[in-house]
Amino acid sequence: MSETKKNHSKWLHIRLKEEEYNKIHKKFEASTCRKLSEYARRILLDKVVTINQRNQSLDAFMAEMIRLRNELHNVENNFNQAVKKLHTLQKIDEFKSWLLLYETTRKMLLEKVENIKQKIAQISDKWLQ
Repeated sequence: MSETKKNHSKWLHIRLKEEEYNKIHKKFEASTCRKLSEYARRILLDKVVTINQRNQSLDAFMAEMIRLRNELHNVENNFNQAVKKLHTLQKIDEFKSWLLLYETTRKMLLEKVENIKQKIAQISDKWLQ
């Protein structure tokens, strides 16, 4: 048995004020509907519309974790460049300058890790309240 797909063939045109359209569009964006026409059909035909609920504290957590991940990525790149430089050194003087660079990079890495620990502690304290 093949089931034929029924296309929506009838049009319904309505005019809205800017504020009305913005209000409808804002509600549409909060729903799980992929298209505005699908959302409008569900509302007009009294069908169920699923609304996404966003957790603001989780959004803030994710934004902070993304920022920290980017910082760690930058430190990682710097560290990798320093190690590559070590493999190309020919003289003792170059080695001494590399050690100084390595030490500053290591301190940056430790500071970032400590920053991550503090942020995680703050977020966990907030969750546990």
